[in-house]
Amino acid sequence: MLNRLLFVVARLAFGAKFARDGYDNLSNREDMVGYAESVGVPFADVLVPAASGLLLVGGVLLAVGLAPLFGVVAIAAFLLGVTPQMHDFWNMEGDQRADEFDAFLRNASFLGAAIAFAVAMRERGEN
Repeated sequence: MLNRLLFVVARLAFGAKFARDGYDNLSNREDMVGYAESVGVPFADVLVPAASGLLLVGGVLLAVGLAPLFGVVAIAAFLLGVTPQMHDFWNMEGDQRADEFDAFLRNASFLGAAIAFAVAMRERGEN
């Protein structure tokens, strides 16, 4: 019983973080598109809102437990697509390289957590 409660709380917190990120990205669409264009994202005016919507929907689905496996897969897809493009530390130098490396590792750890959630949900038979 305690394990189930802890899992639900962790799922809620993890999903809510990404739902908020997706909402923030959509709320600041112009800034996010501009930043994405500055790092060379093609079709940023289409991809940024699409990726942000994926993140928002995935986070909500995971947080509320409605199709949580789909939600965590959406979050993982976002992280896989966005992280190497937006946090390409290997192309930076100095403090910017360190900052982007930290952001890259943060996203990699989030991806690891998303994978762990997906595995746990599959083992529990959750969809």
